[in-house]
Amino acid sequence: MTTSLPAARPARLRVGVVGAGRVGAVLGAALAQAGHEVVAVSAVSAASRERAADLLTGVPVLPVDQVVRRSELVLLTVPDDALTDLVAGLAATGAFPRGALVAHTSGRHGLAVLEPAARAGALPLALHPVLPFSGTAVDLQRLSGTAFGVTAPDVLRPIAEALVVEMAGEPVWLTEAQRPLWHAALAHGANHLTTLVSSSADLLRAAGVEAPGQVLAPLLGAALDGALRSGDAALTGPVARGDAGTVRAHLEVLAQVAPEVLPSYLAMARLTADRALAGGRLDPDRAGALLEVLGTVPR
Repeated sequence: MTTSLPAARPARLRVGVVGAGRVGAVLGAALAQAGHEVVAVSAVSAASRERAADLLTGVPVLPVDQVVRRSELVLLTVPDDALTDLVAGLAATGAFPRGALVAHTSGRHGLAVLEPAARAGALPLALHPVLPFSGTAVDLQRLSGTAFGVTAPDVLRPIAEALVVEMAGEPVWLTEAQRPLWHAALAHGANHLTTLVSSSADLLRAAGVEAPGQVLAPLLGAALDGALRSGDAALTGPVARGDAGTVRAHLEVLAQVAPEVLPSYLAMARLTADRALAGGRLDPDRAGALLEVLGTVPR
């Protein structure tokens, strides 16, 4: 791929947002706050049109190809699985302006997915913001200090970095090969954390607790802080202590009350035991009985 920059580029860019989902509307608004001009947005659903109206007030809602043709910076903020066909289709119709920056926000994809746009003369960037977007103005404040997984040709690195900084983010440079593992790590942490917390709250409600959030907030806040600061050294609880009897009681009550939770509890307990044992947190003499319990699924 050959990438060439125009001799001069305006400091402020005409920005088009393809997909006014939770990410696109917020990033478009962030770029507008930085002084860029958002000239068009595509929005199909009622929810996306409402987001565009709230966050990109006055910006015309246009078909995707028109959004792209008007722009010096195109933000492609569509689902990962839609990105390949979208880029190929736009390139096939000659929609990408030569010399325009084309940036997607996928964590999984890098520059390869933008190859059709690059062949048409566009300048490819991969900018993945590490934030669970709500699609509201609240996200504009939350962007401050947010990491962006960035992949770009060497000649475009200063531009990619400048765009991220203008959105109040912090660039984290990734190679093309690193992006799938980067995305898997983030999804494993954030998405599964949400599922885990929600599941824990459901179990507390089943135990008669009316406000599980009040119970969980200090516990989970301390656990997260400890994990980020100290890693496995922060492990506590019956698995790390090797309390096989307690873990057996957990498995038995889950099998009765919430059997759908049992497989995830077992999987996480086994991984916790392995990590605690490897890190010296779990006494090897107690590990055998614990692992035996974890290897038996209650009926």
